[in-house]
Amino acid sequence: MTETSYLSSVRASYDAVAVDYARLVSAELAGKPLDRAMLAAFAEYVRDDAGGGGRAVADLGCGPGRVTAHLDGLGVRAFGVDLSPAMVAVARRTYPGLRFEVGSMAALDVADGVLGGVLVWYSTVHTPLSELPSLFAEFARVLAPGGHLLIAFKAGDEQIRLDHAYGHPVDLDVYWTPPGLIADLLTGAGLTEVARLVREPAADERSPQGFLLARKGEHPVRRADTP
Repeated sequence: MTETSYLSSVRASYDAVAVDYARLVSAELAGKPLDRAMLAAFAEYVRDDAGGGGRAVADLGCGPGRVTAHLDGLGVRAFGVDLSPAMVAVARRTYPGLRFEVGSMAALDVADGVLGGVLVWYSTVHTPLSELPSLFAEFARVLAPGGHLLIAFKAGDEQIRLDHAYGHPVDLDVYWTPPGLIADLLTGAGLTEVARLVREPAADERSPQGFLLARKGEHPVRRADTP
């Protein structure tokens, strides 16, 4: 599958499921205290760190905006970006006081080094592993020195094919990724691991869930396509 068809399939699939997805996951965080703990730690680092304090935080692949709103409630200036226009429309209706934009996290319309934090909440689970290094370089590019990134992902080493989800036909691959590989790729992008958590799957999950918090160093990171 080419990059174009992969992105097109993700966009079309999430456009199709947007309304039902938002309804089904709206209260998901309430039953996942470890997930909330990682988000709380991320928010505290962003608020308190000299490199990120007061700067905006991008929730990349924000979907219907529930985690963006959760971050806002934790005291950070969060905004959301998602590939799916239907997801962004749901987020704007549900959280009219927050900012949501349609865009690709592979090519963000954000200047270098301006964000205090980047949240990637299961947003890379449909990304082929070969695409992750350039994606992580883009995340690092937009972070201010001293800024933090939190990524949530499905921990493991497997590829699952989905043709139906949330009551709709979809065309998606789901990648389970080893936590050590995520850490190594983030290191390669100039992001230093601060902490990681792997928890066992909840009743509605098929794999262990991974969370990795990382910090950008003091040296600037260029776009992946910059010579």
